Amino acid sequence: MSPYATHIDGLVHEPTQTEGSGVDLTVAEVYEMTGAGRVDFGGGELEAAATEPHEREMRDPDDEYGWWSLDPGTYLVEYNESISGSDLRFTVQTRDALLERGAFHPTLRVAELPRVPLSVGGAGIRIKENARISTVVDIDPA
Repeated sequence: MSPYATHIDGLVHEPTQTEGSGVDLTVAEVYEMTGAGRVDFGGGELEAAATEPHEREMRDPDDEYGWWSLDPGTYLVEYNESISGSDLRFTVQTRDALLERGAFHPTLRVAELPRVPLSVGGAGIRIKENARISTVVDIDPA
């Protein structure tokens, strides 16, 4: 089991998510950006982009989890997991399984897990709810 697992809450299936040297993170929700955000110099006019959850579909009526069909573009993903340890910084990167299918997010060094921009290229991608899309690969003191 990965030594990083003790800092991560909300694991969907710990044995699977901690098989390697890191900890895999799973997708809870995918959002479409529906309105522009704002960024200014001083932060007084900072405004989040408007978002809406992207529709999920079931492949079979008996399925427990839905699928997102994502066309090429940029989305925001929210994880099932959260991280703890305010004096720590976590390095999170895209899993190879996602990269090899034409989607990725930036590598992050964070103290908590924000919603992350996901870029989808090519012909798009289908992602199942709770799919492992990212990996915590390192933890450092702040």
